[in-house]
Amino acid sequence: MSAPFFGWRVVWGAALVAVFAWGVGFYGPSVFLHALHTGRGWPVSVVSAAITAHFLLSAGLVVRLPALYRRFGLVAVTRAGGLLGGGGAVLWASVPDPWLLFPAAVVSGAGWALTSGAAINAMVAPWFERRRPMALSLAFNGASIGGVLFAPLWAVLIERLGFPHAALAIGAAMAVVVWWLAGAVLRPTPASLGQQPDGGPAMGAADASVAAGRAALPGGMRVWRDRRFATLAIAFALGLFAQIGLIAHLFSLLAPALGEAGAGGAISLATACAVLGRTLLGRLLRPGVDRRIAASVNFAVQVTGCLALLAAAGSSVPLLVTGCVLFGLGIGNLVSLPPLIAQAEFSRADTNRVVVLVTAVNQAVFAFAPAILGVVRDAAGWAGAPILLAAAVQVVAIGAALAGRGRAGA
Repeated sequence: MSAPFFGWRVVWGAALVAVFAWGVGFYGPSVFLHALHTGRGWPVSVVSAAITAHFLLSAGLVVRLPALYRRFGLVAVTRAGGLLGGGGAVLWASVPDPWLLFPAAVVSGAGWALTSGAAINAMVAPWFERRRPMALSLAFNGASIGGVLFAPLWAVLIERLGFPHAALAIGAAMAVVVWWLAGAVLRPTPASLGQQPDGGPAMGAADASVAAGRAALPGGMRVWRDRRFATLAIAFALGLFAQIGLIAHLFSLLAPALGEAGAGGAISLATACAVLGRTLLGRLLRPGVDRRIAASVNFAVQVTGCLALLAAAGSSVPLLVTGCVLFGLGIGNLVSLPPLIAQAEFSRADTNRVVVLVTAVNQAVFAFAPAILGVVRDAAGWAGAPILLAAAVQVVAIGAALAGRGRAGA
């Protein structure tokens, strides 16, 4: 009797890594901003600049992930990510002066790079081919769960223990859990266990021939001449710019009509819808389905959500909730779709490189989104301005995604 397929254990392990990665490295900085500004009186501009540095430094390191994996291995790099992510949170909470947030951002940004989107894909991809959409959807659901769990957890622990002790508790938990998970579920490989991707027979000759026949990706900056890559990177950089920017302002846009508790509940509802949307996509994205069409539909659903928020005019509760639901359904898929499109359009040798480059571009672009949408909101003097801008940017993202359809290369 053959051993059970190990790939699903890897998926659940990657999902738990994602819970900590997003709970600390993605949702954490907004909590840090509030704690440092209200608790110590540090300027919002300085803390915000450090948060931008956190994401920009992460983008710079993400492109080195393949080289790090080749040199040190997946287990060691993931363990380092847990230590750096947890340690970075402790540094954010402990530094005595605002300027020291920038060295802390170097540490936390490195931790985020080693445990976020490209890293999750690297954990799961070797184990799945045909079932990769479902596997990645389940693994990335950990990101949404991290937002649901950690936002209130940070708030409760900071209130009861203070920021430094709260960061120490969460940071230590991240370091210990990620260290253990890396050794327990990431050390085995399909080859070491004598298993094939998806737990079934090896890839058929026809599938292997299709994968081998895909055009190779150019090296260096020439990669931008490849229309497949350029349109993929641009589409999701724009989509995430709109998404991250709007999320940063969503609480303050909802609170006048829903109250603070209601606004928090609406954002939690949007995050829960992200899990639903990602799971549905994983089930519906069968072999042969055009993944760029799926991405365009996802952007369109979020545009519809933005239009509902605009139509609410800051007062219609049903429209505000509807907007949060529709916008939320697409949140998670902006992280899981790029690796799936890369799998469908690039050779095996190029897929991981595409994923890390797209992830780096995304992070470099969305790092500026909250600030830019804030400037637009202040300049327009209208709360709907950032919503309208987010919708417009996502429409452009649809065009970019569709522009790459059926293009084999440059």
